[in-house]
Amino acid sequence: MTAPITPSAASAPGDRLEPIQLQVVDADGAPRPGASVTVEQARHAFGFGCTAFALAQPGDQPAAELERLWLDLFDTATLPFYWRWYEQTPGATDADRLRALAAHLRDRGVRIKGHPLLWHTLAPTWLQEKDDQGVEDAIRARITREASGFAGLVDQWDAINETVILPVFEAEENAVTRLARARGRMHVIRLAFETARAADPTARLVLNDFDLTPAYEEVIEECLEAGVQIDAIGLQTHMHQGYRGEEQITEVLERFSRFGPPLQMTETTLVSGDLMPAHIGDLNDYVVDSWPSTPAGEERQADELVRHYRTVLAHPATESLTYWGLDDASAWLGAPAGLVRADGTPKPGYHALRELIREQWWVPRGEHRADENGVVHLQGFAGDYTVETDGQVREVTVPRGGLLSQQVPAPAPRRD
Repeated sequence: MTAPITPSAASAPGDRLEPIQLQVVDADGAPRPGASVTVEQARHAFGFGCTAFALAQPGDQPAAELERLWLDLFDTATLPFYWRWYEQTPGATDADRLRALAAHLRDRGVRIKGHPLLWHTLAPTWLQEKDDQGVEDAIRARITREASGFAGLVDQWDAINETVILPVFEAEENAVTRLARARGRMHVIRLAFETARAADPTARLVLNDFDLTPAYEEVIEECLEAGVQIDAIGLQTHMHQGYRGEEQITEVLERFSRFGPPLQMTETTLVSGDLMPAHIGDLNDYVVDSWPSTPAGEERQADELVRHYRTVLAHPATESLTYWGLDDASAWLGAPAGLVRADGTPKPGYHALRELIREQWWVPRGEHRADENGVVHLQGFAGDYTVETDGQVREVTVPRGGLLSQQVPAPAPRRD
């Protein structure tokens, strides 16, 4: 039997390494001892994601270089469906541009998530002109249109965003909060999930929030008790005020894993400059003339990124981690939170993550010999692999828990 091939044992979370057994058989299904098999990982099952708001702009060379950096690291894209920007006037939407972007990324093997179908923030101002029933009808029409229109391109949606604060949101008047006050938060959550589910039953639907206190746990409990089907629980971690540390991140994951649905770390940021002061309660309130990335901050960010990704991947309940912004030029709140500087050059954090995800946590292309039973034994991450035998290439998917005794047909040349 050949020795197991294992990604970097010093770095890979042990529970993520799966046994992989591929049995090479001939045309009659008989094992082929000693057969040569080439195996190469193509994609992780775990979603290593990032926003892709500014990618695929034809003729824009900086955007093309940004896309190259993006594709060289990530495999799951979050696209912007903020209603106020998506449909600035009723009926005139950004669908064509986003559909082209989604198709462009799908052609490159990227999984697509839409963010969000419903959110009180950035609800269109024209929605306020409607009465409560008119608002509900408009929400239903909007969700149905996007979920059905992007079926087959968008794999999953943040069905509704930040529901903890929804009924008490006071930063600006909006029709979604008004509806939640009139008909109840759970009514609005159910409206989002059930409408999206009916429009595209194949899409996975996520409940997403920045509030990681017990208040969010109470909302989740209410949803489950009400029969709302949540496919994944989204947890935001914008760490503009400093890395929360392995212990706190693990504690958060433990608390939210008790509900059952897998966890998505949906919006992660770590800054590479001065930290936002700790006394700032709402991150949006911090406004400065300049917030540069610094050499010391970049080294700190690189270290914290690796620690954070290792901590998240080590927890069995997590299924994805999305970094919120590849580059500083488009970073949220103008923070130096990107992995690429404003001038387009990668920071140490970009290189550190690429080494982690694409090298240490990866099964590289390699040739292996089957044992006396025609079996190749490996270890690797759940995900997609290409397997080549006798010039024939096949796609093999390794699920969580491993892949045992997967047969790989490879008819050997007949000898008369």
